[in-house]
Amino acid sequence: MLSPFRALRYDASAGELADLVAPPYDVIGPQEREELAARSPHNVVHLTLPETPEAAAQALAAWRAEGVLREEEPALWWVEQTYTGPDDIERTRAGIAGGIDATPYSAGEVLPHERTHEGPKEGRLKLLRATETQLEPIFLLYEGDPPVSRPDRDPDLDLDDGQVHTRVWRLPAEELELPGPLLIADGHHRYETAVAYRQEHPEAARTFAVLVSTRSPGLEIFPTHRVLPDLERDPDAMMTSNWDRDSLALYKQGNFFRVESDDELDAREVDRYGSEFEYTPNAQEAIDAVDSGLYEAAFLVRAPTVKQVAQFAKRGETMPQKSTFFYPKLTSGLLLFPV
Repeated sequence: MLSPFRALRYDASAGELADLVAPPYDVIGPQEREELAARSPHNVVHLTLPETPEAAAQALAAWRAEGVLREEEPALWWVEQTYTGPDDIERTRAGIAGGIDATPYSAGEVLPHERTHEGPKEGRLKLLRATETQLEPIFLLYEGDPPVSRPDRDPDLDLDDGQVHTRVWRLPAEELELPGPLLIADGHHRYETAVAYRQEHPEAARTFAVLVSTRSPGLEIFPTHRVLPDLERDPDAMMTSNWDRDSLALYKQGNFFRVESDDELDAREVDRYGSEFEYTPNAQEAIDAVDSGLYEAAFLVRAPTVKQVAQFAKRGETMPQKSTFFYPKLTSGLLLFPV
């Protein structure tokens, strides 16, 4: 069940929206964090990546008191992102933002496909305890057609950062029944943090999510290619003229090699040939990294399909690191979710 919520949203007096939002906390490096923080004293990064959880709580309380953030009436929200992927194809992906029950994976209502680490979860939990607000949504997938459609009017929020054009429309405050189980595309640490927080505070039963239909024409998983400084052993491979994207490929010494594999997942096959990888979603960057002499080889992988990811999740299996690259990320700061 997807439920309406009272969103916190920047007031127009806070400044230009582009100066207030940020990428999700886990893709922001130290330098980018400082650049975002310098854009505005009210940039959401002051909350998502604060000096301390207490500093975030103080800033959030002050922003609410000063009217920088205002609380909306209960609603769901239609979120649409138009983007050009690493394959240079333009797509539009749409989802619905609302509240979902934060239930343990054992309940079978929400399924993961990645392993998490205790450090990030501990940090997110301290931040949630201090702010009592879900500052960033989780990206979830469901099977089936959207139960509502985009309103036929101008969006309530409109943000074009030059790479992704995000628009948000208010929807009626009605609960929506969506077919489950739901699959986490992005935000495993945040979801598990919400479950832990609910155990401490049973009244905080719901968490913030954007749900995207697996039938959305703009939903795409992109590959994350691997480059290696040292190839520990060569796979059995046949030289080809290029990477045809229909197979796993090895690139070294200026040549492409087609790698035959019985594994359904290229990322898992690649783990057999090295232990230290760098990652890039851009195949040409991987090739250039090898040609520069900094790396011995690159594996050009095929992305898993949404169906494959769902099958792994339903079997209770997790995928290797960087197996999926859901692009674009959901922008942080458009809507906040008080718990």
